[in-house]
Amino acid sequence: MADIRSYMKEKEKREQKKTGYREKIFRHKLSNVYRFLLVLVAVIALVALAMVQYRKHIYTDYDVVASVPRENASGAVDRRLGQAILTYSKDGAHCTDTKGNVTWNQTYEIQDIKLAISGNTVAIGSYNGRSIYVQNAEKQLTEITTTMPIRNLTVSESGYVTAVLDSTDVALLNTYNVNGEMIYQGQAHMTESGYPAAVSLSPNGELLCVAYWYVDAGILKTNIAFYNFGPVGENVNDYMVSVYSYTDTLIPQVQFMNNSTAFAVGDNRLTIYSGSHTPVETAGFLIDEEIISVFYSDKYIGLVFRAEDSDKLYRMDVFDTAAEKVGSFDINIEYTDIFFDQDTFVAYNETECMIMTMDKIAKFAGEFSETVRLMLPTNGAYKYLLVTDDSIETIQLK
Repeated sequence: MADIRSYMKEKEKREQKKTGYREKIFRHKLSNVYRFLLVLVAVIALVALAMVQYRKHIYTDYDVVASVPRENASGAVDRRLGQAILTYSKDGAHCTDTKGNVTWNQTYEIQDIKLAISGNTVAIGSYNGRSIYVQNAEKQLTEITTTMPIRNLTVSESGYVTAVLDSTDVALLNTYNVNGEMIYQGQAHMTESGYPAAVSLSPNGELLCVAYWYVDAGILKTNIAFYNFGPVGENVNDYMVSVYSYTDTLIPQVQFMNNSTAFAVGDNRLTIYSGSHTPVETAGFLIDEEIISVFYSDKYIGLVFRAEDSDKLYRMDVFDTAAEKVGSFDINIEYTDIFFDQDTFVAYNETECMIMTMDKIAKFAGEFSETVRLMLPTNGAYKYLLVTDDSIETIQLK
């Protein structure tokens, strides 16, 4: 009996030791979890603090981190072509990459240039001419010869082109694929559908938006029509999938922002349309001020007005693709161009620049050290390209 009691006591001691060992292991693991959580919270707090400081950081100057020489033709104009530089004049055009290499060169003689750009693709034609040259930033794509004089044109990033051509009593809307083959020909009779005053292709080339002007009973009207050249449009008459009419409104500009969002700017309204197959009107904003300029990206639309305050120059109202007004921003320089870069916008001229976020944080306001012909963003944060008469400079704000 004593042996049994002794055995039970020894067993109890062993169980207590095991229990105490397990408790020590559990407390050790729990302590490690606490330490990990404390470190994680500290890291998150530091990252959040760094992000807040980054968002609120103000830049006062910049460093030139790279520079390559370039040749400048007299009388030429520089435009952004994706991440490359398009330079064109009446005698020809060429494209230069960020390293200063000429990727293509196109010669022509055009007095009245009609130019359309979508992303990294450009179409160059001549008002009243019959040739259209299509290129992207890497290479020449095709040359289109029309049968009637060119009045207007638009291009998609995929290389499709729609040209408005003049005929005797009708305007033709010819659409060509990337190989220069005509895939659609529409007719706009002046006394019926009206005159096609503005055109825009979606980046993928599937959708076409046309603004038709016409007079009905002495009242000026604009019809905004959408055509679908994909499978959806094949099942409807004349590929037209939707149309909207606006009375007593002149709409001189229509523009696709991306494959599912377009907008129209008139003398008294801004209208936004959404839909990758059958665009519908999602918002309309009445305007009672004169619009000075219109700028856009794949995310934002900017309308520039004269400032009401005498101590300011301009005001830009910004809208997003959800038809929400992001805000109003003061611009106090005589800009030559404005572009959106992520959630900021850049306004600049030959000598100075201002950069502001959508949160109304003025990130930079300063002067250039050289005369700038063109400014464009890069993939780096607050890093830009400055195109001057004889160089392409990469700058980093500091």
